[in-house]
Amino acid sequence: MKKAVIILTYLSFAVSGWCQNVGIGTATPAASAQLDVSSTTKGFLPPRMTAAQRTAIASPAEGLLVFQTNGSKGYYYFINGAWTSLQEEKNYPGVTICGQKWMEKNLDVTTYRNGDTIPYVTDPTAWAALTTGAWCYYNNDPSTNSIYGKLYNWYAVADSRGLAPAGWHVSTDAEWTTLVTCLGGASVAGSKLKVSGTRTWASPNSDADNSSGWAGQPGGNRADQGFFTDDLYSGLWWSTTSANATTAWYRYLLYSNGSVGRDISLKPYGFSVRCVKD
Repeated sequence: MKKAVIILTYLSFAVSGWCQNVGIGTATPAASAQLDVSSTTKGFLPPRMTAAQRTAIASPAEGLLVFQTNGSKGYYYFINGAWTSLQEEKNYPGVTICGQKWMEKNLDVTTYRNGDTIPYVTDPTAWAALTTGAWCYYNNDPSTNSIYGKLYNWYAVADSRGLAPAGWHVSTDAEWTTLVTCLGGASVAGSKLKVSGTRTWASPNSDADNSSGWAGQPGGNRADQGFFTDDLYSGLWWSTTSANATTAWYRYLLYSNGSVGRDISLKPYGFSVRCVKD
């Protein structure tokens, strides 16, 4: 009989806990928490699994959190239809547009994905002679980095060591086409990609509302001869798609209209870079 009473008491407590909020390490869980874990000597350990096991989870719920044990180790959570590293999201927040997740700002890395240093080249003559990857600040001014990011020549974009951080890749010309098409076409998509106002863009910054959240900025460019031009007036972004041995495709936004331009440029030019989630 005593044993039965103990069991009934336990079940009553358990059911009460299930119906209300549950505390581990505390007898008074916070009223707003379904589960309140309290400790000063131990941590909380979520499920640990490999990248393959993580991606094999069927129909993951929004906000699902796991710890990946191989590859780019760390915490990953599921949001907007994609797995995102907490560290990547901190450094490069993303915006999902028509099924693609784009970085919300221009790339500003100084190393390739494998850790090798990307040369920082300021001298115009040295820049003009390059046939390998390099980066610079616009006008060699580090204060521009916080808004515009860095400028890279196409050799850095195409380097097999990977310019984009783990989990990302530099956008292709086809991915740009998907983005522009889903935003209404080249004649109007620029208005949805540019930040509004004239704090960073030159006046009048026509037809800019950033309704997509892409937050396009006028980072200008560095010409193949090493000089800088067009900050405030244009933003130009490389794609990984080569046109021929000496040129590659890029897209651009202008202060004067709401269109998106597409053209080819010599590979030594320095343009901004945007990445897309793998």
